[in-house]
Amino acid sequence: MTNKIFLDSNIIIYLYSGDEPQKKAIITNSLKEYEDIVISTQVLFEFTHIIHKKYKIDYSIIEKALEEFYKSFDIALIKYDTIQMAIRIAKRYKYSFADSLIISTAIENGCEILYSEDMHSEHFIENFLRINNPFKS
Repeated sequence: MTNKIFLDSNIIIYLYSGDEPQKKAIITNSLKEYEDIVISTQVLFEFTHIIHKKYKIDYSIIEKALEEFYKSFDIALIKYDTIQMAIRIAKRYKYSFADSLIISTAIENGCEILYSEDMHSEHFIENFLRINNPFKS
């Protein structure tokens, strides 16, 4: 089993939304299995946008959450090569560009597992990355 995973924004939102404690518990327990967890600047943006707009969480609390992410996770930057790979993945696998950018960032950073609730669970991308929905048993 790999010790390096990538988290989609929908996964980290459950850690702070408070409206689905069962999903929060599943994620919290699942993350204990991994030593190296990666998120991207895109994930930080999506988290900030959704948690403020949908859940009305104040920016001072969001700022503290982002600091926790910075201390707990590796944060991958999105580069031009990442965007080019995302376009290829979107064309080949028919994912949205935003999802393809998450996938390409995960691959580029050597993650073998992508935790996401929104993508096809157990789908393999480029014979390297496995998408895993932690809420499906």
